[in-house]
Formats: sequence, C-alpha cells, structure tokens
Amino acid sequence: MITVKEYRGHIRNWEALCNELSIDSSLARREREEAILVKAYETWGYDMAKHMHGMFAFALWDDATQKLFCLRDQFGTKPFYYYVTADGQLLYGTMIRQIMEQPGFVKELNEDMLQIYLSLTYGAGEDTFFKGVKKLLPGRYMVWQNGKLDIVRYWTPEFHPDDSKSLEEWADELHETLKNIMPEVKTKDEYAESFLSGGVDSSYVLAMSDVEMTDSCGYEEERFDESGLAKQTADILKRGNSRCLITPEAYFDIVPYVMYNMEQPLGDASAIAFALGCRSTAEHTKICYSGEGADEFFGGYNMYRNAERYGENLKTFYVGNTNIMKEEEKQKLLKNYKEDVLPINLVKDMYEEMEGLDPLSKMSNVDIQIWLEGDIYLNVDKMSEAAGLEVRMPLTDTRIFDIASRMPSKYKVNEEQNKVALRTAAARVLPEEIAFRKKLGFIVPIRIWMADERYNQNVQAMLKSDSCAKFFNVDEVNAIFEDYIGGNSDNWRKVWTMYTFLVWYDEYFVKR
Repeated sequence: MITVKEYRGHIRNWEALCNELSIDSSLARREREEAILVKAYETWGYDMAKHMHGMFAFALWDDATQKLFCLRDQFGTKPFYYYVTADGQLLYGTMIRQIMEQPGFVKELNEDMLQIYLSLTYGAGEDTFFKGVKKLLPGRYMVWQNGKLDIVRYWTPEFHPDDSKSLEEWADELHETLKNIMPEVKTKDEYAESFLSGGVDSSYVLAMSDVEMTDSCGYEEERFDESGLAKQTADILKRGNSRCLITPEAYFDIVPYVMYNMEQPLGDASAIAFALGCRSTAEHTKICYSGEGADEFFGGYNMYRNAERYGENLKTFYVGNTNIMKEEEKQKLLKNYKEDVLPINLVKDMYEEMEGLDPLSKMSNVDIQIWLEGDIYLNVDKMSEAAGLEVRMPLTDTRIFDIASRMPSKYKVNEEQNKVALRTAAARVLPEEIAFRKKLGFIVPIRIWMADERYNQNVQAMLKSDSCAKFFNVDEVNAIFEDYIGGNSDNWRKVWTMYTFLVWYDEYFVKR
C-alpha cells in the first residue's frame, strides 16, 4: 500500500493523468491529486515526475518495501526539507517548522550560511541556516530505506540551441504552448486573479488568461511606482485592478512576520512588498497568477546582455543574480570568517556540466538552479502560504523551459532588448508599447526609506544589538550604515541584508 505522507502543490495536467491512470476526475482536488501521486508511483515508479506538470513536493510511504520516496519538482517551486536525528531517524516536511516540532530535532545555527548570505542575500544550495536541516534540491528525489538515504537527480536543465528557426517561428511556438497550458492552470469552477506589474511577463499571463481582476502594489514615491502602468494594462485588456498602497510604516512593521514565515532569512527587499501584496490579495481571492520564470528562461535581466563580454570569466565570479559583498569586505565584517566558505563553490560543478555552452546559457542555467530556487520561488511559496493565498505561475513549466532550452541566445537578448522572443510572442495579444516596454523590475523605495530617521529606528537598533555583536564587528557594520545614510545609497543592500538576517535570528534564536 502506498500512502501520501506529505504533499504541497498543484498538478497542472491532472485531467490527462486521471484519464491515463483511471482515476475519478470528480474527486475533490486534494483527494484527486493524492490519488494521482499514488497511481503515478505505482505505474511509473521513480520516473513519475516525467509525466507531471506543475508545482509539487511530496513524500510517499511504500508499506510493502518499507520505503519512503520523496520528490521535489524540476524547478523547486515548492520546498522540501529533511533532517537525520542523532539516533538515525529521518524527519522531513515542506516546512522547516514541521521538522523543528518533531522529537529528535536539535536547533542549532549553521553560521557558515551567513557568509554565503552576505554575498547572495539568500540561502543557496542544499544547506540551510539550521544545522543538519537540508533542502532536497530541485529536480531530485530521495529514497529512505533501512536507515539509508539515497538522493538522485532526475532532471537537469540542459541547453541545445537550434538555429533552424526564425524569431517569428520561436514566438509562434512559445505562444501556442502557453495557449495550451493556460486551461490547465485552473479549473473552470475556480476563481483566480492575477498579479500585475508594469512588465511584460505578468501582462502576457494576464492577456492569455480569463481572469477579470488584477492586483498591483504601489508607492507614493512616483519614480518607484509601477501601479499606474499596471492600471493602464488592465484597462486596455478590460480587466479590473486593485492597488495595494505600500507605506514605509507598513513595510518596516511586517519585516519580523516575513522573516519568521520565510523560515530562513531573505535579503530581497521586494519580498516584504510581496508579503503585503499577498495579504491584500488574499482578502478577495485564494488563487492568483504570477509571471515568475520568464526572466531566467528567456534572458530577462539587463546583465544578460553582457554575457558575451564575460565569456570564460563567468566561472570565476558568476554565482547568480546577486553578489553584493566581496570576500575582503566579509572578512572585515564577520567575527568568524572561514576562507573555504565561498559562494563560487556552489556553482563549480554546474560550470563543469555547462562546458561548451554559450555565456548567456551559462548565466541562465546558474540562475535557474541557484537564484530561482533560493530567492524567487522561496519568496512566492512562503509569503503566499502565510497569507492563505495560492500563487500559480504559468510560465514556470517544463514545456515552456523546453522552448527556452532550444532557443538560440540571439533571440533572447540583443544590444537593444531583452526577452526578444517572449516579447514578440506577447505582442500577439498585447499592444507593442506594453510587450516591448523596458524592464523595470519589482522595485521598492527602500534605499530612500531606510535612510530616513522616521523609519529606520529598528534598523539602527538592530545594528547595535547584542545579536549583531555576536556575529559582526559592530564598528564595521555601523561604518557601512553611516556611509549609506551619508549619501552612498549603493550600500543599502548591504545594510538591508545584515538587518534581515538579524531580524530572522532574533525570531528563531532569541524570542523562541
């Protein structure tokens, strides 16, 4: 007998799987998807994920063989953690707090992660900030049997550029594929809304959907506020729009809530705004679409346009989308700096796998495996879950990635534009001024707010706290802060990354 011990996610192609596996499609969603997991395991065994589309992490107990089978989806949209106790028991779950509550867990800080965090602003790789708690990485499954743990990688992002198609043909394939995916993203009786910024990704998802209501975040500071552009897009597509105004007071007040529910520190300033957006959106829907994945698959970041210039040097420095502190700086800051704990070590094996690929494909591959899992999908999952909202991401799909993996880099970025093919596809359903609008990103006025005495009292106090003194040379920390409020706004990320770690640390190791 196979029992579902743990499951979080949404199986997108459930209807086709119900037909193929002879499952009653009228079952309630949870019951139906658990039945799919059991029957898929019985039918395809360890290869079951090859037949499933969507987002999922789960654990199945096979009573006949006394075996636990755990799997995480290809991109890591849903988390999965595990921990082996001192007496050899396996603890596991889709949340770290589930593991912490079980007998045999010993709470200890993994201080090495702080050194990685100060560069990347998130916890990358299989280790976590809790000693012994590990992530099952994306595209992996693990088997626990007779006290032995085996982890197998069942899926790897691969790139095989095909020069036989034109830009228009690639755009056609992408557009038709998304058109086929969209009906799977929700059932006809489910109500959904859609997050909408000023960018092409969320606008394209909206245009391809049947949702009637959109949700945007905005600020009083006009140069950071994309909500006006979002409203214009919603109006053009004849959809409603709800705007969540984010004030600096609300932003700073929610930081402890965010760090607690994130379970690990995250220095991405947009995560706080996203948390507020999720709370606001959850007041009127339980399902919301979002556009994650397109940037990494199709060349969305401006730095990708420098890929050719970086060339072979990438493997010496490129560890993902963020890298805010150099080793010399961390050496001055940290009381317990270790010379062998380096972010570049996380990607060495990846660069060996990518030998012979063009530079843009290498950058995309690193971001798909490191940045998406460690920052973007973590944020989406944790903040939506905390708010009681389910976020579905139509562009994060192996069928969409399959197109990206075959698309030559020249159709992703050029000297003038990024996401060229995706924008060309989006222009099938969007006005060109929206489809080809310059990428803005989910920006937050934090660099202004945190320098303001009205809002930064908690930040200042935390940087002078006992917790700060435990890990950092406080004089060095406050020199960075003083330089920042003195006008060097580039230092805001460093200040914010230290601050968010300290808030998280207090939530898990001081208050509890």
